[in-house]
Amino acid sequence: MSNIPNRAETAPATDAAVTSAASGTAFASLPLPPATLENLQRLGYEAMTPIQAASLPLALAGHDLIAQAKTGSGKTAAFALALLANLNPRRFAVQALVLCPTRELAEQVTQELRRLARAEDHVKVLTLCGGSTMRPQLASLEHGAHVVVGTPGRVLDHLERGSLKLDALNTLVLDEADRMLDMGFFDAIATVVAQCPKQRQTLLFSATYPEGIARLAAAFMRAPKELKLLAQHAPAKIRQLFFEVRGDERLHAVSLLLEHYRPVSTLAFCNTKQQCRDLVQVLRAQGYAALELHGDLDQRERDQVMVRFANRSCSVLVATDIAARGLDIAQLEAVINVDISPDPATHTHRIGRTGRVDAEGWAFSLASLDEMGRVGQIEQALGFTSEWHKLAELTRSSDQPLQPPMRTLQILGGRKEKIRPGDVLGALTKDLGFAATQIGKINVNEFSTYVAVASDIATEVLERLSAGKVKGRSVKLRLLDR
Repeated sequence: MSNIPNRAETAPATDAAVTSAASGTAFASLPLPPATLENLQRLGYEAMTPIQAASLPLALAGHDLIAQAKTGSGKTAAFALALLANLNPRRFAVQALVLCPTRELAEQVTQELRRLARAEDHVKVLTLCGGSTMRPQLASLEHGAHVVVGTPGRVLDHLERGSLKLDALNTLVLDEADRMLDMGFFDAIATVVAQCPKQRQTLLFSATYPEGIARLAAAFMRAPKELKLLAQHAPAKIRQLFFEVRGDERLHAVSLLLEHYRPVSTLAFCNTKQQCRDLVQVLRAQGYAALELHGDLDQRERDQVMVRFANRSCSVLVATDIAARGLDIAQLEAVINVDISPDPATHTHRIGRTGRVDAEGWAFSLASLDEMGRVGQIEQALGFTSEWHKLAELTRSSDQPLQPPMRTLQILGGRKEKIRPGDVLGALTKDLGFAATQIGKINVNEFSTYVAVASDIATEVLERLSAGKVKGRSVKLRLLDR
C-alpha cells in the first residue's frame, strides 16, 4: 500500500480571477423568484457555498462563465439555478443542455435539477446516456423536454438521428469539462456545440485548467468571466526531502525511493536525455513499468507515453524539463529530481507537479557534493532550509514489486473510423460484462484508441475483445508492453 495519500484533482495556477472561499451568503440576495427561494428553503439550502456565491450573480446576469471548482462544492446547484432561471416552462422545447463525462454524474445532475425545478410546474428533465437502450430515449424525446442532461457520445447520436433538436437552446453547461477532455470527448463536444444556437449562454465547470479548457473557451464561449475558487485550507503540502548521493549511486537511489515510499505515480526529472535513457533502462531491469519523455521522441511516441502515464498504466515517467513543460497530471504522488536543476525556477516548476492545492505530495532531490551550490541557490530563492536524509534510511516496505494499477490496450482505429469513448466503454461493460470500475481513461486519437483496464484483467480483456466487436465491427488490438 502506498505511503502517499490519494488526492483529488486540483488546478494549476491561471490568470483567472481568484475568489476566496467565503460562504454563507443568503440565496435571498439573488434575483430569484419567491417560489424558487421557498423551494430552496424546503430542500435545506440555507446559504450559498463559495462556488455558488461567486458564480450565481454572474450567471444570472447572463455572462458566459468558466469556473474552477472541485466535485462536491455545490456547483450543480450553481448552474442548475442559472439555467432554470432562463427557462420558459410554457415553451415545450429543449432550452438547456448539460454535458457530463459519465452516466453516473448525469443521473446525479438530473436528480438535482428535478428537485430544484419543483418551484415551477411541469419542467421536464431528460437524461440521455450511453449504456441504456435507445428506444425509451427516443420515445421520451418525441414527447418533448425542457432540459437534457447527457454524455457527449449519446447526445451526438441523437443529434445525428435527428431525434434531438437544439434550435430553442439558450443555456449550455459543460460539467467536469476537464474530465470530458481526459476521456477524449473534445471532438464530440465540438460537434454538439456546432448545432447549438450562437446566441446562448455557456457555463463551463472544471476542477482543473488544462490546455484543452482554453481551447474550449476560445472556440465556444463569448468573453467568459473566469473564476478560480480558493478553498479555506492549508496551502499545498509538498514535503521536500534531500539525499546526498555519490555519482555512481544516483540511479540506484531512485529505485530505493520507489521501494520505500511506493508512490503509484512518479515523475522523475533528469537534466539530460542520456540520463533519462540510463534511468529507464535500470528501472525496467528491476521490473518497473517506466517510460521516458524527451526531445528525441517523435510526436506519436510522446502522445503514447503521455496517455499511458496519465491513465496510470506506467509507474514512473522519466523526463527532461523541456519535454515535461506544461505537464498537468492528476494524482501525481511524487516527483524525484534525479539531478538538481541549475535554475531555482525550474526546481519550483518540477516540484509543483505534485501536491496540488489541498493535496499532499513528495518531492525528493538527489544531490552530489558538486551540486550543493545549486541547492543553496534554491534555498535562497524559495526561502526554506533543506531537510536532509541518508540513503541508508530507505528500506523496502513490501516484498511485492511496485506495479501500476492499470494496463493500456491499443485499438487500431480512432476518430477516422468514428470510434468514440462510449463505443469502447459499451463494448467492454455492456457486451462483455466487465465492471465500469475496471475501466480507466479512454483516449481516442486520429488512428488509434487507447483504453486503460485494471492490470488483473488486461489479458482477459485482450482475448475477449479481440473476439468481440466495437461499434458492430471487429477490431485489431494489442496490449502495450511495459
